[in-house]
Amino acid sequence: MKWLIVTGDDFGASCGINRGIVEAHERGVLTSASLMVDGRAAADAVARARANPALSLGLHLELDAADPVRAAAECRRQLARFEELAGILPTHMDSHHNVHRDARVLPHILAVAQQDGVPVRGYSAARYVGKFYGRWGGATHPEQIGVDGLLRLLDTEVQGGVTELSCHPGYVEPGFDSSYLTEREVELRTLCDPRMRPALHEREIQLIGFRDVPASPRAVAAEAP
Repeated sequence: MKWLIVTGDDFGASCGINRGIVEAHERGVLTSASLMVDGRAAADAVARARANPALSLGLHLELDAADPVRAAAECRRQLARFEELAGILPTHMDSHHNVHRDARVLPHILAVAQQDGVPVRGYSAARYVGKFYGRWGGATHPEQIGVDGLLRLLDTEVQGGVTELSCHPGYVEPGFDSSYLTEREVELRTLCDPRMRPALHEREIQLIGFRDVPASPRAVAAEAP
């Protein structure tokens, strides 16, 4: 059996991103979101998540790999802030730009997560795929995040067991500073495209959320962007 988690990163970074992630959940194939607790729209994100109880809500850590000791303290602080905002533990934990996978930081993050049994991206029962991304080398690559690009990923990357696919849908807002802007709206259109659910059905892929996946101390195969 093939199970697929589709996780929207940067939840809470802006209201436009929040709108896009929730729309991709309500109208599309997104099943999970990762919250930036220090984002300017974090409270708005939590309110939207409460209105969509089927959406798994995790923690999107913002860390500095150059200071592992501080990263560990930041992980604990941001986890406490998540509980303060959401009133629950996160269903999963990952990080901005996958900094948690840095060898200097990873042991600290796994130790904190293990205390509460929170699955960590790339180190749980879910195999991580980060190739649904539309910008590198300073250029936009919309072909990678269009419907055909996503279908190719389903065919080549989704294997037996649980797979997590990260994504970054959203609406562009004036004043939001990011190198990844127009690509977010392309991703949103793809995730909400009416062809996606039939395509998943044809491939016998079942959508699930992170709350359906137990934490595991063992590392599983992972693919970075």
